Amino acid sequence: MGNVVEIKDLTHYYGKKLVYENLSFNIKEGSIFGLLGKNGTGKTTTINILNGFLRPKSGKCLMFGEDSYNLSPATKARVGFLIEGHIQYSNMNIIQIEKFYSAFYPKWKKEPYYELMSKLAVTQDQKLSKMSCGQRSQVALGLILAQDPDLLILDDYSMGLDAGYRRLFIDYLTEYAKAEKKTIFITSHIIQDLENFLDDCVILDYKSVLMTMPIKEFMSTFKQFKFETSVKDLKLEKDDVVKSYEIIKNKAVIFTFEQQPNVASYLNSKGIDFNDLHQVPMSLEDAFIGITGKY
Repeated sequence: MGNVVEIKDLTHYYGKKLVYENLSFNIKEGSIFGLLGKNGTGKTTTINILNGFLRPKSGKCLMFGEDSYNLSPATKARVGFLIEGHIQYSNMNIIQIEKFYSAFYPKWKKEPYYELMSKLAVTQDQKLSKMSCGQRSQVALGLILAQDPDLLILDDYSMGLDAGYRRLFIDYLTEYAKAEKKTIFITSHIIQDLENFLDDCVILDYKSVLMTMPIKEFMSTFKQFKFETSVKDLKLEKDDVVKSYEIIKNKAVIFTFEQQPNVASYLNSKGIDFNDLHQVPMSLEDAFIGITGKY
């Protein structure tokens, strides 16, 4: 499979403020790719560059082989973009808005839209303005799916959604992507929803990239170790071994890509007295916080 998106050495500033430097990743055809990071690390900036709304200061950004800042109409038609906030025409109902959008898309397929609408507790004449945030988000997703795009770009789809609607969103999108062999590029602040959804991901930090790898590899190689120590006011530093840490009184937590024997050797080399060193299982959210830090 080829690459739908290719980003190489992307650097961007807002004025003199560096967003990130030398960001590189590829999105393979038919994969589900997540761009993760705290607020302000450049997720929406990357999506705006990818869509051609921003020109990067340097680097290369290609979509279907074309420069993202100079996309042809044919390539733009292959992309469905769900913007943060789920903007729609709130005076319309689900039938009116489907007919309105269908006029703009030659490949329009209404079946996925109405299949998703059947899962919502709304009447056909109910206006969008009278729907909940979760219901409106599903209408927005249905309209994207009906466009039949090859690439779906979803910028923080989860805003304002409760757990049930987030699960509906992810479950339906998973089945649709597999059945139709679509490529998905997604950002979200609700990390736990993505653990069994993503194939690959990038995790951004402020001004830098922390990790780029398949999600299964990240979850199998990134580890959390806990131990107790008699050292008062224990101090650790982030380095090649310790990616993040937390110390509360005599209990410490280390996040690392190293195996337990290497962690023990590292602590010994630092002259740190420790006992009960053991690995603790993590969810994707635990691992995300572990590599980015809580603050």
